[in-house]
Amino acid sequence: MFKYRNPCICLIVLMAFAQTASSQQKVLTLKEAVQTALNNYGTIKAKANYISAAKSNVKENQREALPDFNFSAQQDYGTVNSQFGPLSGYRGGAVASSGPALANQNWNTAFGSLYLANINWDFFSFGKAREKIKVAQTILNQNQADLAQEQFQHEVRVATAYLNLLAAQQIRAEQQKNLDRAMQITKVVVVRAKNGLNAGVDSSLANADVSSAKIALTNALDYEQGQANQLAQFMGVDAGDFVLDTLFVSSIPKVINAVPDVKIEDNPILKFYQGRITYSDELAKYFKTFAYPTFSLFSIFQGRGSGFDSSYGAANLNGYTQNYFTGADPTRANYLVGVGVTWNIASLFRVHQQVEAQKYNSMGLKNEYDLVNQNLRNQVALSDTRIQNAIKNYQEAPVGVKAASDAYLQKSVLYKNGLTTIVDLTTALYTLNRAETDRDIAYNNVWQALLYKAASTGDFGLFINEF
Repeated sequence: MFKYRNPCICLIVLMAFAQTASSQQKVLTLKEAVQTALNNYGTIKAKANYISAAKSNVKENQREALPDFNFSAQQDYGTVNSQFGPLSGYRGGAVASSGPALANQNWNTAFGSLYLANINWDFFSFGKAREKIKVAQTILNQNQADLAQEQFQHEVRVATAYLNLLAAQQIRAEQQKNLDRAMQITKVVVVRAKNGLNAGVDSSLANADVSSAKIALTNALDYEQGQANQLAQFMGVDAGDFVLDTLFVSSIPKVINAVPDVKIEDNPILKFYQGRITYSDELAKYFKTFAYPTFSLFSIFQGRGSGFDSSYGAANLNGYTQNYFTGADPTRANYLVGVGVTWNIASLFRVHQQVEAQKYNSMGLKNEYDLVNQNLRNQVALSDTRIQNAIKNYQEAPVGVKAASDAYLQKSVLYKNGLTTIVDLTTALYTLNRAETDRDIAYNNVWQALLYKAASTGDFGLFINEF
């Protein structure tokens, strides 16, 4: 490392390094900004996770149609006293002990076992399982459409923020140029006032214009910082100084009246609203199946073992053993196969109203779809008008800049020769600044108009494919 003892030399070196770093800062293209935003934005990542959850839900509903298969086993140790009489198993308070009815209580104990396997299958329920799977699938489709429309709208938001920041940077640059001109005028005015060629009040007016230009530049910087912060938020990155592509202030789109490849009904926003309707309709179909009975097939196989012998009873209270393996070994088996039907007749009346309510929900969602559809069609019609108006302003802006520049040059020369007033010169300066700002905005507005058409038609390629 070199050691610089002169502070001025150190400052010059640091400024040189800063200038080199600034010149080497990578330009952020619009495509890179959009891709970064799609990768980082929290809402998009959240909706991608909702899709994964919906996919798992579809698989879960598909597997619900499989038969239930249960297996249980227990091994017990206890008594088998029993008695004649009624019994109610209130809240699970009864014990399943079975044995001979004896005159007196005894505490003979042995091991016992029970092994049970059963299958239950609702093999026919008038399409209830099938409709439930369809409902789960429509939820998945709706979430996918929601992600697609969120991605589309976010692409438009990022592109809009990008263009707004670029316009803000151009406005700030114009205000800086305006301040430089005002300061140059002030230098001329001060020299002429000191030499008695102009009134002293001219220097006061010139200083006022410089102050006004500084305020305008500060406001432009504030607006630029706000737009940069907005773009950073949409991209999901830390705020900073972005170096943007100047293509948008040096040219206009090559194909300004391109025909969109996407039909209006395929607009991602409309597809999202259509998915809501489809989900509501499928839900109504699913509710209808609740009014029908469910046919079930079931089978049970049971094995039991006991340490109490078949001779155990009042005449032989010694007919048992406390050997564990004797009680755990199943010596009796039973099986059962059957078909059952379950039908709650009252559901006929309940489900009818449930289906009616869902139909009204579908009608409401259809009304919302029609409203959005109409708005988008109107925006498509308006977008063509906006493009034509933006083109007219783009063609007219250079004329205004040329005229204002000539007027400023003329007034500047006249003032230096004492042939016009400071008021005329500052008026020309203001007119030139406004014309240059209008020119930059005119370029930007052509791109904004094309972006508006892309957003209205649902074809972002109309805009992004220009690069």
